[in-house]
Amino acid sequence: MYDPANVDLLIVDDDDDFRATIVRRFERRGFNICEAATGEEALGLIEQRQFDVGIFDMVMPGLSGLELLEKLKAEGSEMEIIMLTGQGTIESAVQAMKLGAYDYLTKPFPLAELELLIQKAYERRQLGKENRQLRALLERSQPKWNLIGESPAMREVYRLIERAGPSDKAILICGESGTGKELVARALHKNSPRAHKPLVAINCTALSESLLESELFGHEKGAFTGASAAKPGLFEIADGGTLFIDEIGDMPGVMQAKLLRVLEDGSFRRVGSHQERRVNVRVISATHRDLAEEVRQGRFRDDLYYRINVMSIDLPPLRERTGDLPLLISHFLGPDWKIEKDALEAMERYHWPGNIRQLINVIERAKILADGHVITRDDLPPEITKPSANLPAVDMNGTLAALERARIVEALEQARGNKTRAAQALGITRRSLYRLLDKYNIRTEPAESRYPPA
Repeated sequence: MYDPANVDLLIVDDDDDFRATIVRRFERRGFNICEAATGEEALGLIEQRQFDVGIFDMVMPGLSGLELLEKLKAEGSEMEIIMLTGQGTIESAVQAMKLGAYDYLTKPFPLAELELLIQKAYERRQLGKENRQLRALLERSQPKWNLIGESPAMREVYRLIERAGPSDKAILICGESGTGKELVARALHKNSPRAHKPLVAINCTALSESLLESELFGHEKGAFTGASAAKPGLFEIADGGTLFIDEIGDMPGVMQAKLLRVLEDGSFRRVGSHQERRVNVRVISATHRDLAEEVRQGRFRDDLYYRINVMSIDLPPLRERTGDLPLLISHFLGPDWKIEKDALEAMERYHWPGNIRQLINVIERAKILADGHVITRDDLPPEITKPSANLPAVDMNGTLAALERARIVEALEQARGNKTRAAQALGITRRSLYRLLDKYNIRTEPAESRYPPA
């Protein structure tokens, strides 16, 4: 809230009588005031103290008001500056505005008019300060680690991010839990024209239908029990930026219909309100489910599916990212840590059902147990150091690729060729299964020709 007592004001004018009149007026109004008779004197004060609003005479001997303005803006000063001129020339006023002045007044002028300009300039200064604080908060809240990996699968992800980021279209990120789908969403946002605006995230799995609606669209005071004040939703908070909806496949059907309307025309209503609001938000969604199958089963709206899936990015599970594991381990360990060869080999043989999230947890656990900043095999959990019960009985001297191929073939055999059931047994999506079938050149035949009736 605006209060003159909170405003630090700097008056710079070489006319002693005029400057004294302004100082007396605004001191009585409660402003915190410093004054200077020259531009050089003003620079000395600015070095010692931060001011909210400056009032500079445009023409002064020595360092003029225009030169002082230009110098401060070049140095990145956040002070809002009002220029005063007795010349009244359009050219000087235009030049001042181009240099970054908030506004200008031509002498003589009513002091009430100057005070109104000071209030507006201070409010803009505070708004800019709040925006900078918000951006800093958003940056600090982002993960300290980014997408890492040089495998062919990850290079394809990077290529799609570069292509899709600058677009304003809806993107669907597909991948197993723990693969880093939110990181891809953040990379898309950073690579877009909306990068200077907020990226807001929500996970549909963790919220009930009523709470999800309130979080997305906001609510008015008294809309429901406990709604003691009006609250903007995430669509309003993300206006101009990006909204990341994680696990959209878990969104209830009623909410799917309401989300579709926002995506179609940007309009929505807060819970408990009849007032229509409009926003300009890019939506990026993510899911671990096979949404095409969910549509076929009637659990997900087909019109919403096509709306959010203008383009999809498939994020590979960790077990498919050949060669990336040592890079990821080194990154998460940090520069002061090492890992012994047998520990690394055990981690490379493991199939990582929890993907990157599981890898981070394993590394953090190992660092707690380790001595001397060296991770040994003994520091790893038993499920990694012991042969997995899920792996088929094959030669352990074989390659990791051979183990993975054998697991896929066995899953298909047990599912009698049904790819949906085989993918579920492997803990992957059908899309990932098809990619693995191509990768390992596994030929499949129709179930009725290969498998006799049970």
